[in-house]
Amino acid sequence: MARGAAFLGSEVAILGGAMSWVSERNLVAAISNAGGFGVIACGAMTVDLLDREIAATKALTTKPFGVNLITMHPDLMDLIAVCGRHGVGHVVLAGGLPPKGSLEAIKATGAKVICFAPALSLAKKLIRSGVDALVVEGMEAGGHIGPVSTSVLAQEILPEVADQVPVFVAGGIGRGEAIAGYLDMGAAGVQLGTRFVCATESIAHANFKKAFIRASARDAVASVQIDPRLPVIPVRALKNAGGELFTAKQREVAQALDEGGVAMAEAQLQIEHYWAGALRRAVIDGDVEHGSVMAGQSVGMVTREEPVTAIIAELMAEAAAALDKRAA
Repeated sequence: MARGAAFLGSEVAILGGAMSWVSERNLVAAISNAGGFGVIACGAMTVDLLDREIAATKALTTKPFGVNLITMHPDLMDLIAVCGRHGVGHVVLAGGLPPKGSLEAIKATGAKVICFAPALSLAKKLIRSGVDALVVEGMEAGGHIGPVSTSVLAQEILPEVADQVPVFVAGGIGRGEAIAGYLDMGAAGVQLGTRFVCATESIAHANFKKAFIRASARDAVASVQIDPRLPVIPVRALKNAGGELFTAKQREVAQALDEGGVAMAEAQLQIEHYWAGALRRAVIDGDVEHGSVMAGQSVGMVTREEPVTAIIAELMAEAAAALDKRAA
């Protein structure tokens, strides 16, 4: 983990997963202050909003933190410029391959680029294009997911590329023993989102946190794509009426496509904005029935509300004990 920590500039190589509305200044600063590496979820934020969020996070921590940007954001280059002005050291690009010129723009600010690699071929392509680190995230994760499990992706990708760039493993990690296992396989660190949702410092609504504490792994289900022309990335969330509302939204957008009312890029953007709104309803307003309660399958391991320091200390103690056992 020393390699991952050195790359991030943190004490331990635990990245906070970027969760829209949840990964904001309070949780991000708390993760960084506790020795991990907090990451602001830009999501659908405007340029001005991100500007304010970074400034507010810097007021709460002097430790390094990153910013997660969605590649399909229409103002991506302006968002990169904001990160540069604030001296953000690490930018995480999510939601697809980096658009032309984005990697160069981030590097020009002096920041490191971290990208998601959902397959070995893409991992190699990203490394060739100059990314500094990779996140390998399996389908057990919350929010937007790919089709392959974390354990399979880790086995495929780590032996091939872990010696070239730091690789962080994500998706379904809830205990330190799993962290130890991935470090053993060559990972430089891990990324966790779901475990931090019920942190004392998380601004998530009490109803949202209660839903997490009550849920088991099987309650976190993936959304279904209903129209092959609308390549909607599946989203993992707790089962509720909000899932059915999303199916209805897909039908509505597909119909607009049929009628020529929207272009494909606009249709996909509408879906993204839908998720941002549905997530806000659950996280901020506490409507856990009609909003989107995005959660990874590790949600069953979230059993109480506790400070970030306690979560990280527990994970590290479990990982250390597991590695000690192996060494004995």
